[in-house]
Amino acid sequence: MAKLTKADIIDALYEKTGRERRDIKDFVDHFLDEIKEALISNKTIEFRGFGTFEIRIRKGRRIARNPKTGETFSVSPHGIAAFRAGRQLKQDIWKIKSKDETGKDNEKGT
Repeated sequence: MAKLTKADIIDALYEKTGRERRDIKDFVDHFLDEIKEALISNKTIEFRGFGTFEIRIRKGRRIARNPKTGETFSVSPHGIAAFRAGRQLKQDIWKIKSKDETGKDNEKGT
């Protein structure tokens, strides 16, 4: 599976818009900071057609185990960032074929 980085997104936006890379980087950084601050404030962020970012609270455990070392410890209740894909994104992702079906890695089908 291919990975897309923030730098890749900045480059793609630069190619599409022709604006200065520095301006695009600043915009992306501010955009991500706004999302982060909203999540820290326990707000839900909704992008219609794309998806929703939200905080979910995980229950704590009195006994948890590190699978690598076997060490036991307790875990207090804590928040996690969660993403739920929107309807349009789900429909678009549904069209992706597996390697077994296409013979290629994650190629989008029709």
